[in-house]
Amino acid sequence: MSRASLVLPCVFALCASTGAQRPPANPLAPFISVDDPVIALEHVEVIDGTGGPAKNDQTIMIDHGKIAAVGPSASVPIPAGAKSLDLTGRTVYPGLVGMHEHLFYSEPVSPTLQGLVGGELVDTAPRLYLAGGVTTARTTGSIEPYTDLNIKKDIDAGRVPGPELDVTGPYLEGAPPLIPQMHILTGPDDARTMVDYWVGEGVTSWKAYMHIAPADLKAAIAEVHAHGEKITGHLCSVGFTEAANMGIDNLEHGIAVDTEFSPGRKEGECPADAAAYLAQHVEMDSAPVETMIHTLVQKHVAVTSTLAVLDSIEPGHPPMAFMMRERDSLPPTSWSGTLTTRSIILEGAATSWRPALMKKEMQFERKFVEAGGLLMAGCDPTGYGAVLPGFGDERNLELLVQAGFTPEQAIRIATLNGAEYLGRADRIGTIAAGKQADLVVVNGSVTKDITAVERVETVFKHGVGFDSPRLIESVRGMVGLR
Repeated sequence: MSRASLVLPCVFALCASTGAQRPPANPLAPFISVDDPVIALEHVEVIDGTGGPAKNDQTIMIDHGKIAAVGPSASVPIPAGAKSLDLTGRTVYPGLVGMHEHLFYSEPVSPTLQGLVGGELVDTAPRLYLAGGVTTARTTGSIEPYTDLNIKKDIDAGRVPGPELDVTGPYLEGAPPLIPQMHILTGPDDARTMVDYWVGEGVTSWKAYMHIAPADLKAAIAEVHAHGEKITGHLCSVGFTEAANMGIDNLEHGIAVDTEFSPGRKEGECPADAAAYLAQHVEMDSAPVETMIHTLVQKHVAVTSTLAVLDSIEPGHPPMAFMMRERDSLPPTSWSGTLTTRSIILEGAATSWRPALMKKEMQFERKFVEAGGLLMAGCDPTGYGAVLPGFGDERNLELLVQAGFTPEQAIRIATLNGAEYLGRADRIGTIAAGKQADLVVVNGSVTKDITAVERVETVFKHGVGFDSPRLIESVRGMVGLR
């Protein structure tokens, strides 16, 4: 090996080290618009996250990172020296608690390469989540767990902007894995070993995936619970009822991925046509579905709504105006691929069963909540460019309202419900005195027009106001690359 080949990596490392020794005084400063210790948000419409009616002309007092008071603007005193912001015409709701988020994204595809590979979004995902109002996020499946853990450390230390992270371990998956970066479990002992190791590394939640063997899932659930943590699942080889009886805590995507209704399904099998069959043949008011819902509620199994990702595979969805908001965050080649995929989906509109699947998923989510189930939300940004971090979380709120929930109920699903599941409802999830000042300020009345959630202006995290447009602009053309 030449001396040059030895020296160059050392020079690179030295430069990187030297740069790391001269950080800016506050690396978050370029993204902060409000950082006063005491702040008054005056004359706002407040949706407090409890599901109760919105209140008009309210003032929220923030004092050193916490909510000090909230009430009618005419009666909330503003201390001398406070930063006062007249936010007439704005709505404020709690920071979103995203319960199906990722720090990776699908890399561009090619017929000559691996079908699906996840690329880590070290910079873009945290910034876009925060820009979209997500102040707490569960990563819900990791392909680079050390990277995710290090991103969390950087966010917690104030070195980079982003939400508080609940880092989920590597996917607990069987064969064949959807993504080549996934480990294939070899049996229950391997599942237990994997859980033990990554808990030791700092992982705080778990996700089972589509092809996991029933015995491996049962072992993983027991081991995760032994560590005092929780486990969710995007399942296929195991049905919802079976997983609930095993003790799983959470199920992703809703009935759209539940395979237990497929005729002739064998134990541990992942039938390829389960979603199509459900869309075409299974009614949400049927006895089998109602029994499944009853089991989930009785066993205290939460469900995570991911309507945005289902929306992205419906012909003509999401609206092109919404996708144009995401365009500049993608590299030009990725945007071109996004349009191509959208066109292919649209070409099959006449025979597509996916609109029926979305309708039934929405019906299921309403029935689940009506039965007393805990419904949460996350956007699952792993598609073809129609669902990006943050943007997808905003779209979720719109779709929950389309599903029949009120704006106030939709906000609760995306805030307090996730906080309750994570055991953090004492400090996040609602707007109340004493809570952490995690707040989203949008331009417009959310109760009159749910699309106002797309017009995020400022996101307060721990009482510090981040400028949403600046965060989005900082990752222009980089989603899928960084």
